[in-house]
Amino acid sequence: MRARGMARERPARTRRGNVLMMDNLFSLKGRTALVTGGSRGIGKMIARGFLAQGARVYIAARKAAQCNQAAAELSKEGGACVAMPADLSTLEGAHALAAALTAREPKLDILVNNAGAAWLAEFDAFPEKGWDKVMDLNLKSPFFLTQALHGALKAAATPQRPAKVINIASIDGIFVNPLETYSYHASKAGLIHLTRRMAATLIADNIVVSAIAPGAFPSDMNIDARDNADKVALRIPAKRVGTDEDMAGTAIYLAARAGDYVVGATLAVDGGVAYARTGFEGARWKA
Repeated sequence: MRARGMARERPARTRRGNVLMMDNLFSLKGRTALVTGGSRGIGKMIARGFLAQGARVYIAARKAAQCNQAAAELSKEGGACVAMPADLSTLEGAHALAAALTAREPKLDILVNNAGAAWLAEFDAFPEKGWDKVMDLNLKSPFFLTQALHGALKAAATPQRPAKVINIASIDGIFVNPLETYSYHASKAGLIHLTRRMAATLIADNIVVSAIAPGAFPSDMNIDARDNADKVALRIPAKRVGTDEDMAGTAIYLAARAGDYVVGATLAVDGGVAYARTGFEGARWKA
């Protein structure tokens, strides 16, 4: 008999049935993923992480030579990485990528919408082309590429193993960066809300949509974090810039079984910039 006050023994976590199996929570074996903007920076970090967890990964990038080189490099590290060059700045480019992928893979388990651009200019001089280029690639492209791959995602999805769409936003869509990147801020804020709207629709098809809002990660887009990491770290509560493992780990979590119940959420991966520092840094208040 169990003594009074003694906790009831819980069933083993690895038992099959109604009890959650803890094995393979982060495995991506047997899954196929497409990572746009996967030839460098955050996209490449994510692609590398997916490969390490057993996924078959396609990477898309506008520059064919760079895309092919990155795929060859990642494949040498282990796993199957396939280059699929594409220009996602136009609707035609998104449709062409979807057609090329589905010709090889009728089912797609994971789509990472990462391809993006930024434009810096002062308010009075900000050009229309800087607005349109950024909005088209950062906000329009994720929607229409997901739309074009809806059939392949549905084909892979089941209630027990949903397909995943992960949009790569930015803390600039949450937190106001001092840089005058107006269209970038607007596009990333829009993508965060679009993630919620898409999630509300696609969950009916067993497709889970979520987003990641990265902070300072060294890349060709964030050259300050790349070239002045120690200086940038002074502005971050965690006192460092992000690493490959930080980004890969978050994406793996969302893509794998571990993230199946995270629907419509945007995870800020920024060392605390958006949510763990005060809004009046350095200010002195008087009674």
